[in-house]
Amino acid sequence: MGLKRELGLIDVFCIASGAMISSGLFILPGLAYAKAGPAVIFSYILAGILVIPAMLSKAELTTAMPKAGGVYFFIERSMGAPSGVLGGFAAWFSLSFKTAFALVGMGAFAVLLSPDITPIQMKLIAVGCCLFFMWVNLAGVKLAGRFQVSLVLFLLSILILYIFRGSLSIQPERYTPFMPFGAGSVLATAGLVFVSYGGLTKVASVAEEVKNPGRNIPLGMFLAFGVILLLYIMVIFTTIGLVTPQELSNSLTPISLGASSFFGTPGIILMAVGALLAFISTANAGIMAASRNPMAMSRDRLLPSFFQKVNSKFGTPHFSIIFTTAFMICVILFLDLENLVKTASTLKILLFTFANLSVIIMRESRIRSYQPKFRSPLYPWIQIIGIVGYGFLIFEMGTVPIMITTVFIICGLGWYLAYVRIGVTRKSAIVHIVERVTDKKLATDSLGEELKGILRERDDIIEDRFDHLIKESKVLDLKGQHSLDKFLKIASETLSKRLDVSAEELFNLFVEREKESTTALHPGLAIPHIIVDGKGKFEILLVRCKEGIIFSSSVPPVNIVFVLAGTRDERNFHLRSLMSIAQIAQEVDFDRHWLEARNTEELRDIVLLAKRKRDIG
Repeated sequence: MGLKRELGLIDVFCIASGAMISSGLFILPGLAYAKAGPAVIFSYILAGILVIPAMLSKAELTTAMPKAGGVYFFIERSMGAPSGVLGGFAAWFSLSFKTAFALVGMGAFAVLLSPDITPIQMKLIAVGCCLFFMWVNLAGVKLAGRFQVSLVLFLLSILILYIFRGSLSIQPERYTPFMPFGAGSVLATAGLVFVSYGGLTKVASVAEEVKNPGRNIPLGMFLAFGVILLLYIMVIFTTIGLVTPQELSNSLTPISLGASSFFGTPGIILMAVGALLAFISTANAGIMAASRNPMAMSRDRLLPSFFQKVNSKFGTPHFSIIFTTAFMICVILFLDLENLVKTASTLKILLFTFANLSVIIMRESRIRSYQPKFRSPLYPWIQIIGIVGYGFLIFEMGTVPIMITTVFIICGLGWYLAYVRIGVTRKSAIVHIVERVTDKKLATDSLGEELKGILRERDDIIEDRFDHLIKESKVLDLKGQHSLDKFLKIASETLSKRLDVSAEELFNLFVEREKESTTALHPGLAIPHIIVDGKGKFEILLVRCKEGIIFSSSVPPVNIVFVLAGTRDERNFHLRSLMSIAQIAQEVDFDRHWLEARNTEELRDIVLLAKRKRDIG
């Protein structure tokens, strides 16, 4: 059973936004301020800028492959099963750690509402919330999405009120000295707060459940990024102007401290409630997204098969959700806050690096069925800048992140060797690059076929008779330049057996048709079409001739030919086929794609994957 597409643009925006407005805003500013001073504002801006390459890359990959698992799916299909194991576990664990981070953060704000809460009780509260969100997600993605929208919209209202009211009480002297610890501290702190933006792209994990993913996913992500980046800057700027440096440096509840300066105790309570809502939204979105990673890995046999099972009533991956929740509970009970932050940030940076590599590999593989609705601008430079920047961030964060990355890679490869290697034979896009460079046929067509299926699902394509005919049609790739007579003889011989008509009769019909008027319609394209005797016969022949076929001295050589031949009772379908070909030939860069196709199957795919009005009756 498949997942249901029930999430719209507002859901995508709120999942991405809600996943960012949590610990990165309500806890980390105090810790980050202690390291960078007022220049922490630049750290948040720099971290936001460094997210852009990964955001653009994930937007492209998600619109090409809107499947559960998001970045795991992209990494596995582009770089193969070993990298897929690393990417899948990195995505799963980073989302789980970040969600656990948010749930633990709820305990810190629960203390503001009830000071007598013990550390054990704080963790138990986080565990209870985790179980509640598990139930919400088990009940269906639509319910979880609506819950997320309500939380995020109310939370944004509280933060906007904080900014406007707090700006009236700002004390300018608290911004000096602006950079007390130097520029290096700003860069190092950017690595610390990078996790604040980690939730932006987690919506890719639920892409299979988004309506019109080609539009809603990139637009929702870009809107969320712009709104939340501005919100971070304004909230942190306001907080620095409201709270003394000593208080801010030692606080795990900086926004509540800021609110207390102008609203007193009611301000503390209001922002504590806002923080709790933020953590709730992050936890809800986190469980929703994280649970799709083991499901996707299970589909590809990288994890046991029970992870992919979908509840028949609610359409949710219940085993995956329950297991992910159990993992988060273990993290909540046994890891401290600092280790959570460092681990989540490191895995997220590693994941973003993989996402940028995936775009480069998918583009350079030149797989015809890789057709994203959104294409990252400034390719490949934006991806290269991102990869270098992420490596620099890990280096600047110190030895612990490097050790975490090393241990994670060793464990991931160990799982691949012990469990995955024997059962997985699927080829990745990187094999297509090797094939193109070495001119050797190494890649199977499994990835191309899978991507074609994803495109049909993404665009809600229901195949019509024309599609089925093209799948069965003969495709010719002629070498050298041909005269019209020579070409028509080849076409007649090819179609003769399929139509059960002699090649000589077909040749004569084609010649007569060309005498009436040339079928070369515009430079480079011709559609010879004839009517043959009999009933219920219709065939299409696809032809490419790079050097050209000379149809007439008055028109340039033809490189693209669609040959149509059918009986008189197929006249209506004959006309519909001509209309379909006309729509296909009008696509942007159709001529270039036809000439650049590597083989006859790619020529066929150009026709099958083209955008056109399908005749479904």
